[in-house]
Amino acid sequence: MPERHVVVGTDGSIISTRAQDAAAEEAARRSVPLEIVYAVPDLDAAGPVLATAAARVRAHHPGLTVRLAAVDADPAEALARKGSRAALTVVGTRALGGLAALASRSVARRLMERIHCPLLVVGAGHLPYHTAAGDVLLAIETDADAEATVYADEEAVRRGTRVRFVHTPLYRLPVPPGPCPPAALRAPGGAGLPTGTAAPTREAAGQPDRTAPRLSLDELIAATAEAGVVVIAHHRHGGGGVRHEQTAHALLHRSRCPVLVVPSDLGTRHGGGL
Repeated sequence: MPERHVVVGTDGSIISTRAQDAAAEEAARRSVPLEIVYAVPDLDAAGPVLATAAARVRAHHPGLTVRLAAVDADPAEALARKGSRAALTVVGTRALGGLAALASRSVARRLMERIHCPLLVVGAGHLPYHTAAGDVLLAIETDADAEATVYADEEAVRRGTRVRFVHTPLYRLPVPPGPCPPAALRAPGGAGLPTGTAAPTREAAGQPDRTAPRLSLDELIAATAEAGVVVIAHHRHGGGGVRHEQTAHALLHRSRCPVLVVPSDLGTRHGGGL
C-alpha cells in the first residue's frame, strides 16, 4: 500500500508559499503528514528556507506532522521522486497567457509528465487557499477519463461541495446510458456553470441530462473563476487527444483557480484504487 502523505515543493518565493499553504490544508483535510521539499544545489542554504516554511505550517496547523527534505536535483525530478508514494503533490506556478502558456516548460508542466499521483498546481494570482470557495469543475476529454471522474467526486466530498461537469474543447460526447450516472453527475442540484455556459442539470425526477457542454478554451478558463478547483485528466505518452493536452497545459498557467491533474493510469499505479 502506498504511503499516503502530501508533498510540496518550496524555494521561499511567494508562489511556493501559496503552494505550501494549499498543501498544508490538503494534508490537514486528509489527516496525513506533509513533506516540504527544497531542490537546491547548496544543501546548506536550504536550512533557513525549510525552517521558515515549517514554522508557517505549524502556526496554522499545529497538529500536522511536517517533514523537511533538501535535495540536490532538478525540482521536477525531485518532486516526482518524492511524490511516487504520495496521495498528492503540490507545486506553485506563475501566470502566463496565450502561446507562452502552451510553450512553457515550467516545473509544473515538467512535473505533470513525470508524476504518478494527483498533482495540485497553485498560481500566485489565485485567491489565498483558505478563502477559496466554489464547486469542483471537472473537465474531461471522453468518458474514458474514469480516474479523473472518480477523483473529482472524492474531492467534492472532501470539500463539502458538488461537481460541475464539462468536456474539454475537442469533443462533445454523450454521458454513458444506464440507471446510475457517472459520479460527477450525482451531486445535489446538478452541474450548473456560470451564466452563458449552462451545463446539464438533474430533473426533479432525478434523471440526468445525457450530454455535457463542450467549452472553448476561453470559456473553460472563464468558468474556473467561479470554481474552487478544476480537475483534468492527463494521458501519458500522447495517449489523449492533442487538443486535450493543450488544454491541460494552458490551464496550468491560465486557470483562475488551482488545477488538479489526475494521471489516467492512477488506479493501476495505486493498486486499483484512489
